[in-house]
Amino acid sequence: MHPSTMPDSTVLPSVASPSRVPLVTIVALCHNHAPFLRPALDSLLAQEYPKLEVWLVDDASTDGSQAILREYAAAQPQWHTLFLPENVGNCRAFNAAFRQSRGEYLIDFATDDVLLPGRVSQQVAAMQTADARVGVLYTNCELIDEAGQSLGLHHRPDGRGGLLPPPASGWVFADVLRRYFISTPTMLMRRACLQELGGYDEQLSYEDFDFWVRASRRWQFLYLDEVTTQKRKHPRSMSARAYRRHDPYLASTIVVCEKALALCRSPEERQALAVRLRWELRQALRYRHFAQARQLYLLLKTTGYVRITDYGMGMVSDVFRKIVKN
Repeated sequence: MHPSTMPDSTVLPSVASPSRVPLVTIVALCHNHAPFLRPALDSLLAQEYPKLEVWLVDDASTDGSQAILREYAAAQPQWHTLFLPENVGNCRAFNAAFRQSRGEYLIDFATDDVLLPGRVSQQVAAMQTADARVGVLYTNCELIDEAGQSLGLHHRPDGRGGLLPPPASGWVFADVLRRYFISTPTMLMRRACLQELGGYDEQLSYEDFDFWVRASRRWQFLYLDEVTTQKRKHPRSMSARAYRRHDPYLASTIVVCEKALALCRSPEERQALAVRLRWELRQALRYRHFAQARQLYLLLKTTGYVRITDYGMGMVSDVFRKIVKN
């Protein structure tokens, strides 16, 4: 392993004894998930893991979700609730519960998804035998539609004994920069990792890319080849709103890319970031975000890995940015 890809030296916890049963916190985040809320909450009840701390967090829903959450919380008095008076977004909503929680491991659970039976037990068992420097464990998931019908797997067999997208384990900082391969709803996060990062960055409109970048710089990731979660695809989901004409996440993506550039320690890592920036630049141009495209192009130049075709995209972004501005 290239020394520059190793994390900063830090005091890390020892591997937990497999015989000990750690507390797991599930932060269930809801914003207008009423049509999907009962299956999501039922999937929490179906977990047989003996030490769960559940936080139900409603981010100012307006569709009747709060009544359903109160119904389940009344039946499960050990569950905690947070009903936020105004919509603050995923990052702030998650942190509000995270800072009050006690679990050694945490799951960020969107309540339009479903946890499959045995998920928590499977993931904790893998974490308990993993290296103490593993901060994040993730798995495969099944994609489902609004009606709960299967759309296939996130990591699909490639016909040659591998998976697409290929999962990565260990020090994955360059992989995280280069490509999307982690299914966010499947993650189990070590509390020490989240605490070291200060939780999610509340200045951002979404959490996962930034979390992956900052966490993978100092912590290892581990892939468990099991299907543990159903991720729902529907028009109101966060992923459905990305890379569109009115993309609400692009500004945050640029901020994360700036952070990633500052964290790069080797030419290989800057080259990996260039791959990401090139992709984001193409998408920004496709959906006519010319000012943001210009920012992405300037960041791409800073990596030192600009191709001839990149100069053309840079010129297009600058010309149309000026036209739109005028």
